[in-house]
Amino acid sequence: MTSFTQVHAQTDLLHPIRSWLEAREIHNYKLAHLLCKAIPAQCPFARDIKLFGRTLFHIPAMCKLNPLYEQVVGLRFKALCYLADECGEDVTAYC
Repeated sequence: MTSFTQVHAQTDLLHPIRSWLEAREIHNYKLAHLLCKAIPAQCPFARDIKLFGRTLFHIPAMCKLNPLYEQVVGLRFKALCYLADECGEDVTAYC
């Protein structure tokens, strides 16, 4: 009997990339800084595009458009933890 997770993994084309991102460990100071600078701390918010007071269309939050958002944010978190725990650096500038 196959579980839902196994069936979902078989139909999810991004599963190999998701797994690869989740398995990454951060052990490089420069890479950790690069990830913390490149990946935003918060999901950019949604916007309504209006013309003459009427909404033409809605742009959803960027995190909803990115199918790898959870994994990318997890990678940023690992980088922050590496800088704070292993390097003893103050990471409040990235929060």
